[in-house]
Amino acid sequence: MTSDRFASAHEMVREYAELEAKMADPSIHEDQNNARKLGRRYAQLGPVVAGFKAWKSAEDDLAAGKELAAVDADFASEIPALEATCAAAAEKLEELLLPRDPNDDRDVILEVKAGAGGDESAIFAGDLLRMYMRYAEKHNWKVEVIDATESEMGGYKDISVAVKSKGTAAPGESPYARLKFEGGVHRVQRVPETESAGRIHTSAAGVLILPEAEEVDVELNMNDVRVDVYRSSGPGGQSVNTTDSAVRLTHVPTGIVVSCQNEKSQLQNKESALRILRARLLADAQEKAEAAASAERKSQVRTVDRSERIRTYNYPENRISDHRVNYKANNLDAVMNGDLDDMIQALLDADKAARLASTN
Repeated sequence: MTSDRFASAHEMVREYAELEAKMADPSIHEDQNNARKLGRRYAQLGPVVAGFKAWKSAEDDLAAGKELAAVDADFASEIPALEATCAAAAEKLEELLLPRDPNDDRDVILEVKAGAGGDESAIFAGDLLRMYMRYAEKHNWKVEVIDATESEMGGYKDISVAVKSKGTAAPGESPYARLKFEGGVHRVQRVPETESAGRIHTSAAGVLILPEAEEVDVELNMNDVRVDVYRSSGPGGQSVNTTDSAVRLTHVPTGIVVSCQNEKSQLQNKESALRILRARLLADAQEKAEAAASAERKSQVRTVDRSERIRTYNYPENRISDHRVNYKANNLDAVMNGDLDDMIQALLDADKAARLASTN
């Protein structure tokens, strides 16, 4: 790591002190959006500042040790340990200074959609939802159903939920930071409940992870949004309401379409649809910005591939396999009960290793 890179840590230490002074001013909290923004940035910088101080302390100790060793040879034996401590602190600081995913402090909109496999796919979509809900419970997150279309045989044709942290999450512990690599096609191999001959079937469901957008993140002109209302329907297409309470929003400039029918009132469904629309517009804008970026910028964005069939859930062998990082474990029963941390950490570690390699 070059001295120039450490210079950026100096700037962050200075910014951290300035934020600390601002947040001590009671008037800053009159604007809650601004206070929340400052609080997020303060939380982001905290680990970098701690890492910088640890490295600086180790460097000072090493310099002092070398001075003493020059005067008294008995101190020379301590130099290797001091050098090792300083090197470890520098390596940790290098990791902390890696470019951050700008969405890592956000909550998420999580969507699960049944895919190939008919009724079994919808049942699997429901299983995936329960897996994520149990994972959220383990992390003390709140899950709020925004919209859902149930299947006749159980599970969901599609469902959208908001996963939110309670209070300000520690860096790297927000819903988006932990779930961002869950998006893609999830494949299941098992004997379906609907299978009488006991044959193993393969079906799939899709998962989409969107960083939840705040109103200030997306400039949404309602003149660009076509609003259609219709009667909500349940499994099989039957009407479940006597009024036109379901809402479909079409963002004309991008062609993004969002429908919501879970709430009883048209206004509530419109608000829910707007939340999803803002999240999709934010993701769309970020994807376009990344696509237009330079090769250098591309090397800084997330590197774990989100291609089709990211993961296989093999029930007969109780095995879970993530194909992007060659992760395999025979604890599928625990995973489906929300024990996802080992697999998620493998994905995060692979992404961090790739980003470190791109800086060298």
